[in-house]
Amino acid sequence: MERYQKIMVINGLLVLTVAMLSGFMLIFSLIGGLEVWPGRILQIPVYGSEAGWVRAHSGGITNGLLVLIIGVILPNLSLGLLFKKLVCYGFVYVAWSFTIFYWFGNAASNRALTLGDNPLGNTDVFGLIGFIPALPSVFIVIIVLLLCLLGCRERG
Repeated sequence: MERYQKIMVINGLLVLTVAMLSGFMLIFSLIGGLEVWPGRILQIPVYGSEAGWVRAHSGGITNGLLVLIIGVILPNLSLGLLFKKLVCYGFVYVAWSFTIFYWFGNAASNRALTLGDNPLGNTDVFGLIGFIPALPSVFIVIIVLLLCLLGCRERG
């Protein structure tokens, strides 16, 4: 396994692990805790909303799988070493920044969708932590996807 491929596979699996943990947070949010015996719920308070944990769970899975898939095909793309490096670290950054966005956005009054106040709520530190790293990712993901498309051209 080549170096950048390995980096992507490891990070994809780690992002998936965090997404699975958000599945626990979703369960805790839905039933108020963890069932330790049929009908016996150990109360575990969680922040955020059910909908926010659904987004963290499904979005995290999607991002983790995206990094894994691109990592698997990376050696087959007709890209030079610099572009492979950009694809690798670009996707890894995107996946982790979106993971941070989901977790902190679920705690933020404004859902980490803006730097300032918005119709959903006022800005707070959780919103800033969720928003700032994710903002470049909405552009980076397009760039690295286009690089992958470029890498699909015929070799020769």
